[in-house]
Amino acid sequence: MAIKLISAAGSHDGKVRKSNQDSGYAGVQLFLVADGMGGHAGGDIASAITAQHLATIDERHSSTKAASEAMVKALQQANDKLTAIVHDHHYLSGMGTTCSALMFVDDDVSVAHIGDSRIYLLRDGQVRQVTKDHTFVQRLVDAGRITAEEALFHPRRNVLMRALGDIENQPEIDTELTTTKPGDRWLICSDGLNGYVPDAILFPAIEQHSDPAELVSTLIDEALEFGAPDNVTIVVVDVHDAATAPLTQNAIQFLGSAANEVVILPQSSGIVGLLNPARLVQALRRASTSRDRYVVADNPLIEQILVETEGSLKNWRRRTIAIVVALILVAGGSAGGIYLYTQSRYFIAVSDGNVAIYQGIKESFGSLGFSHLYRRTDVAVRTLDAYHRDLVLRSISANNLAEVETKLAEVLVNAGG
Repeated sequence: MAIKLISAAGSHDGKVRKSNQDSGYAGVQLFLVADGMGGHAGGDIASAITAQHLATIDERHSSTKAASEAMVKALQQANDKLTAIVHDHHYLSGMGTTCSALMFVDDDVSVAHIGDSRIYLLRDGQVRQVTKDHTFVQRLVDAGRITAEEALFHPRRNVLMRALGDIENQPEIDTELTTTKPGDRWLICSDGLNGYVPDAILFPAIEQHSDPAELVSTLIDEALEFGAPDNVTIVVVDVHDAATAPLTQNAIQFLGSAANEVVILPQSSGIVGLLNPARLVQALRRASTSRDRYVVADNPLIEQILVETEGSLKNWRRRTIAIVVALILVAGGSAGGIYLYTQSRYFIAVSDGNVAIYQGIKESFGSLGFSHLYRRTDVAVRTLDAYHRDLVLRSISANNLAEVETKLAEVLVNAGG
């Protein structure tokens, strides 16, 4: 079956970073995200060079195998370029980048991936992660040493096991050959999105937003709402039956640092606040959120990190307990204070696909929630107009029951039946 690809993409510096070290490319057959690292040492240069070099192979390939070989070759060439740059400009030592890319060949897809940027696929109402993070904490999770939740706050969560850049050996790149079909939605993102926006918000948004541009905008807004301590870059690709696809034509886009010409210069040249999930997360994530280093699997540092892990987890658990205790004390010396505050508020969100009222506040802390379902309506969220559907997906807050009932009435008036 002939298919047509409709894409949208966006990138944001975030609220903390002073520059955008992410890069992205949304082209004709090729789509990718690269997340640079190295801080002032040139993460923006590494991601931009990688994205711009891969863009040169954005053409129709004879098969997914040929496309995969072209992508691996281009990534290795990009790695060689970065290595040569570091050789000539020693102050850039340590720079590197992730890269996650898709190449479409009719209804077949080639995937190439290194690092911890991610590719997701929405198919038949289910979202799954296509790529696997090449991080130290993922290795610990796979080995059963820590849980997925502990990985989110591990002080070494930003250590990559694989990346392109200033490394001694040729990079090991994951590849996959698969198929696609009309109705599929592919999403590529840097960890500025999935590292901070929880799956409970991310996955429904991927499924429920019909317009890819709206989805990109909404997810960037969600990252900002969660504090956006990192750059965030998103590329969305929707697959349509060519016979019935919209007339929309994609504009080729370079994102983030890749949108600029690469120039390498000489080296000289209150309680509400406490309950904010972004602040709680930042309190737990006391280690730097910048990814200033990566290591290979046989690096001696790995053994050192393994030794540190148990102690780090104990400290993480102690900090978690300390913060919860602090919340209790600030709320009036007892858990009752927090409970009374949260239960005085309401919000409108989604429950089993329908519009619903929740009592409490939508923020949560790990498995500790501050809300419960108050009433589920019989109105499906999909029947709302695009504006109100987006508001409900992001949740509508209210100060009391009367206010939330009024806002609910306004929302339900816009249901399409």
